[in-house]
Amino acid sequence: MLAFGAAFPQTGSDLWELICSYMTRREFLASAGAAAGSQLLGAAARTPNVVFVLCDDLGYGDLGVYGSKIRTPNFDRLASEGVRFTNFCSADPVCSPSRAALLTGRYPTRVGVPRVLNPGDAGGLNLDETTLADILKARGYKTTCIGKWHLGRPQPYLPTSHGFDEYFGIPYSNDMTPRVLMRNTDVIEQTANLSTLTARYTEQARNFIEKSKGSPFFLYMPHTFPHIPLAASERFRGKSAEGLYGDVVEEIDWSLGEVMRALKQNGLERDTLVMCSSDNGPWYQGSPGMLRGRKNTTYEGGVREPFIARWSGRIPAGRVCDGLASMMDVFPTVARLCGAALPSKPLDGIDIWPLLHGDRQSIERAPLLYFDNWDLQCACWMNWKLHIARHNTAAYTPAPPGGRFSFLLPKPELYNLASDPGESYDVAPENPQTVAQIKARIAEMIQGFPEPVRKAYADAQARKTNPNTPTGAYPQPLSP
Repeated sequence: MLAFGAAFPQTGSDLWELICSYMTRREFLASAGAAAGSQLLGAAARTPNVVFVLCDDLGYGDLGVYGSKIRTPNFDRLASEGVRFTNFCSADPVCSPSRAALLTGRYPTRVGVPRVLNPGDAGGLNLDETTLADILKARGYKTTCIGKWHLGRPQPYLPTSHGFDEYFGIPYSNDMTPRVLMRNTDVIEQTANLSTLTARYTEQARNFIEKSKGSPFFLYMPHTFPHIPLAASERFRGKSAEGLYGDVVEEIDWSLGEVMRALKQNGLERDTLVMCSSDNGPWYQGSPGMLRGRKNTTYEGGVREPFIARWSGRIPAGRVCDGLASMMDVFPTVARLCGAALPSKPLDGIDIWPLLHGDRQSIERAPLLYFDNWDLQCACWMNWKLHIARHNTAAYTPAPPGGRFSFLLPKPELYNLASDPGESYDVAPENPQTVAQIKARIAEMIQGFPEPVRKAYADAQARKTNPNTPTGAYPQPLSP
């Protein structure tokens, strides 16, 4: 409403009332988005195919273009032909919540996936949520999910119930049992052979591209690896200088190359937006680069991910973007580009096309909140990261006497990610106003979250601060 009024200061109110007599606000925004997409693409151009390759537990420092010694020529080439982000974050440091945020554009604590799902769980991604596949399918897209789903095993929660025409893959992590391989809703192998998975996923992807080339399509390819246990095909096993982990990453790189080759062979290179990232930081192996923390932590090493996007002729080649972006931004950005209608529920992500295209280096946005289950831990706003709480033990470790709880830090920790991406030096004492501003925004935003989040936040506020909660920060060193 404000943006509309700003665009038409003299007649905005009258025109808005007229529009409302014919359509709802959301219908108007959806049609406006479609019109914007048409202007972007040109009247004669078709909407882009969308390919999203998602790795599992790949670290920020695990690709060659991000400083790794692992050979990843296809990822590196994709970055040279498109844009590489240096400050792209998942919405959560573990698998299921991160994937829920990617496919809905909403915080995982809003959509019923605050934690990692297990094979025996009766639920999954809330059935009343709209996925990216849903809105693209409504636009006439062919849709497929190939790989790890991890958003619910019962049939009502599988990909084929969430907008995907087809599914092929393992419905959860490869360290969970039974490790079944599925096609659509049927189990085709009771115990999937891990060493053949990447190659089989790749074959499925190539076949999908070939048979779908006559219409726009959405290929969502969430790889099983490099989540442990690791496995690589005979072609790649023992070939990397970085051990089995390197073998696995190099096979994923080969897979990306095959997908790109299939696009080229079918004349679809210039018609396809290709994006690559990871669901969260590295677990026991892999590299977070210069970042602190790993998977399961809300430090940058657990949530900052590689992100590369390529769309020949639309995204300028060879760019590096330092602007803050989130996995939740993929949904509204793709919706705009494809002219798809937005869901009725509000999105937490924003349209980052100006960052992809290079029109902007940064976009003003609300703080990004990071949770551990229902418990808020920290918030990122522009270049600032404020940690306000921390659990008394790490995830997946035995709970201490009395249980595992999130405690407010004795003093909030503030990090300047522009100068200290490793989150080493607490600059809260020098920036009390920034601390107060972010805390106020957090308190305001929390009120719009579901009851479990509000309750966990209130409980943390009321719980006595644990003086033994490790702060893990150093004061900022004095300037020489």
